[in-house]
Amino acid sequence: MTTQHVAVLMGGMSAEREVSLTSGRACAEALRGEGYRVTEIDAGADLGAKLAEIRPDVVFNALHGRFGEDGCVQGVMNLMRLPYTHSGLLASAIAMDKPVAKRLYAAAGLPVAEDRVMHIDEIGREHPMAVPYVLKPAQEGSSVGVRIVRDESETPLGNRSWTHGPVVLVERYIPGRELTVGVMDGRALGLTEIRPVQNFYDYEAKYTDGRAVHLVPAPVPEDLAVRAKEIAEAAHRALGCRGVSRADLRWDDTKPGTEGLILLEVNTQPGMTPLSLVPEQAAAVGIAFGPLVRWMVEHAACDA
Repeated sequence: MTTQHVAVLMGGMSAEREVSLTSGRACAEALRGEGYRVTEIDAGADLGAKLAEIRPDVVFNALHGRFGEDGCVQGVMNLMRLPYTHSGLLASAIAMDKPVAKRLYAAAGLPVAEDRVMHIDEIGREHPMAVPYVLKPAQEGSSVGVRIVRDESETPLGNRSWTHGPVVLVERYIPGRELTVGVMDGRALGLTEIRPVQNFYDYEAKYTDGRAVHLVPAPVPEDLAVRAKEIAEAAHRALGCRGVSRADLRWDDTKPGTEGLILLEVNTQPGMTPLSLVPEQAAAVGIAFGPLVRWMVEHAACDA
């Protein structure tokens, strides 16, 4: 039976608010085109009251970042027994906590980069590991706050003040190429290589037209493509994800075979903007944007 009323959550309170608004509006428009009655909700502290008032059949979660993909909103919808898209509370919370998620990936036998987990107060002028390395907020998405330290002469935080929480993930920098795999219903959709026009694939490159080139399918050896997809599917399972997720990897192409593949992270709420990777991969295998979001609604679930 076709669900009649879908609430699309967007915006929210995270550093990724603007891209979430773009994702949400695109999804809402596509769902209307698929015949659904859609209510758009800018998710704030009164989200529970808004959902109780309209009582939708399904919630399409187009939120990104903290309070949207970290288990908080999922908990609200579980309490209200509202089916929602993407992963449940536990998978969402674990995926958003990069150090914890990495321990699960390693336990599942997946390749991850060497790292240290540190309190921000521990990071002074001394390098926490040999350069090059990467500083990442423990609980942010879309490369928010990420800094690459490449040279001994740099101080770890540069001239920045740190505003991304007390815990920092310090990770060995993996040279080479940026790859990503969308996973839908536990199966890999495709493999994309991302080539930033300059610097690295940061927040601006992800969400500004012309800052990165997406190559679908990625021009890589077949055995490497197969292995990258296997890693993405295994990471999806290790976290207990459902619906659609996206795994980000690096490939050091100076190493033989698939040895240089490293899993960076899994995004349980992949972007659904005109520049987004999962919709591109879906289109490449014949799934248009409208049917993609319809499938996500049809496969919504609740942990309760």
